[in-house]
Amino acid sequence: MAKPNYSFEKRQRELAKKKKQDEKDAKKRAERDAAKGTAEPEPESGSESA
Repeated sequence: MAKPNYSFEKRQRELAKKKKQDEKDAKKRAERDAAKGTAEPEPESGSESA
């Protein structure tokens, strides 16, 4: 009988956790951008002074 590859299992768990966290961050970022876009219109890029 083959012995279990715990390193592979651990890596898969870490990848799943990272993917879930990235999706959560992307969702939060999208909600924040949507709220920012409706609440505060962004200034024109041509009106900036140096």
